[in-house]
Amino acid sequence: MQMKRRVGWLSGSSLIISTMIGSGIFISPQQVLKYSGSFAISVIIWACAGVLATFGAMSYSEVGTMIPKSGGEFPILLEAFGGFPAFLFAWTSCVVLKPSALAIQSLTFAKYALAPFFGVSCPAPDLVLKLTALCAIFLIIYVNCTSVKLSTGFLNVFSVGKIISLIIIIVGGMTMIARGNTSSFDNPWASDFTPGPKEIVFAFYQGLWAFDGWNQLNYIVEELKNPEKNLPRSIAMSMAVVTFLYILTNISYLSVMTPEEMINSNAVGFTFGERVLGSMNWIISVFVSWSVLGSSLGSCFTAGRISFVAAREEQFPQILSMLNVEHLTPAPAVLLNGVLATLMVIPNDFDTLVGYFSFSMWIFHFGTCSALLYFRYERPDAHRPIKVPILIPIIVCLAALCLVVLPLVDAPQIEYLYAALFIFSGTIFYIPLIKYKYHLSCFDSAYIFLQKLLRIAPSQE
Repeated sequence: MQMKRRVGWLSGSSLIISTMIGSGIFISPQQVLKYSGSFAISVIIWACAGVLATFGAMSYSEVGTMIPKSGGEFPILLEAFGGFPAFLFAWTSCVVLKPSALAIQSLTFAKYALAPFFGVSCPAPDLVLKLTALCAIFLIIYVNCTSVKLSTGFLNVFSVGKIISLIIIIVGGMTMIARGNTSSFDNPWASDFTPGPKEIVFAFYQGLWAFDGWNQLNYIVEELKNPEKNLPRSIAMSMAVVTFLYILTNISYLSVMTPEEMINSNAVGFTFGERVLGSMNWIISVFVSWSVLGSSLGSCFTAGRISFVAAREEQFPQILSMLNVEHLTPAPAVLLNGVLATLMVIPNDFDTLVGYFSFSMWIFHFGTCSALLYFRYERPDAHRPIKVPILIPIIVCLAALCLVVLPLVDAPQIEYLYAALFIFSGTIFYIPLIKYKYHLSCFDSAYIFLQKLLRIAPSQE
């Protein structure tokens, strides 16, 4: 059995848009403005962050069509640098990065979904918040296990809703500007300080967080119809739409807030809703929760493909490479992501530690774009349906290097060491189980039971 190519260019664009437009655009604008120091520089940073994310997506499209396998960075790192770096990526992504992202997104969804019922001054009880988050996770897992077509259908709907939510803010902002609310733009370069390289990089980091998800289509290359055409087409459309919307959204925020008010706002979306929509500000809560749920669905949709492909390459337990015989979905891989995310919802405060793992993702972005440069040198005549200018991956590599190194140099903290130790703790499993292929026969009966329970069978490329 193998997965079918059911994702077209529109659904591919929807996947990228649904994953990118989440809580970031409602939270990170004040941080970008804070570090950039002025409105003009913040807009430039948002535009440049969109360009850098686009460059990253373009670089991924070259290696993604050269090595047309699902799993995102995993098959690329495996092909270029061997099993160990690829395993560390799969280990870090499947055990921490993807499940924690789903857990945080589900908790964010619960927070905004419950806000109209409890209000801002009286937040929802912790138990209610977590139960709502768990319900969201269970729904997302069910949809992803049931049907690829159903998942992409939901993603299309969520993408439209996300765009509508930003259009509401943009229309409201443009209306306020038309009424003369332009005081924040009278001196766009005004600033209390001159940002240095450190501040500019931190502002980029916050902006790029809102663009996170630009690489999602590489996780499902094997399910994409005509990837040689649809991969770059989906990337171009989604990146242009999101960058344009993000810039206009930031301008709209400042049509009702001064830069100081925006920086001090706990949630600029709520502040905007209160000042423009008045008693109808619950609309913002509804659409933010809608956006975050769509991001969760898209993130879960791609996360399962990492462990699926890693298992198929004999780097993870083989049961994770099996497909449901009825729906042809990687149910065990999706369920693994859901189970780990469920466990991460239970603690009261885990996202602080998870934040220190975010820099590791840029290590893998650096590795993937370095693989592109390696293939250009080592395999100059290889078939490349898409070939980007060599300067593009070089820019991404340099940017990734800055985003990883600068926080360590500027503000070294012990948590970064913990994160590095966790990443390399995968060695404990890699050496005996992968390198020397030690077989744990004690799990055989459990695998047979799960295979019958989940109605799954081995897959093939």
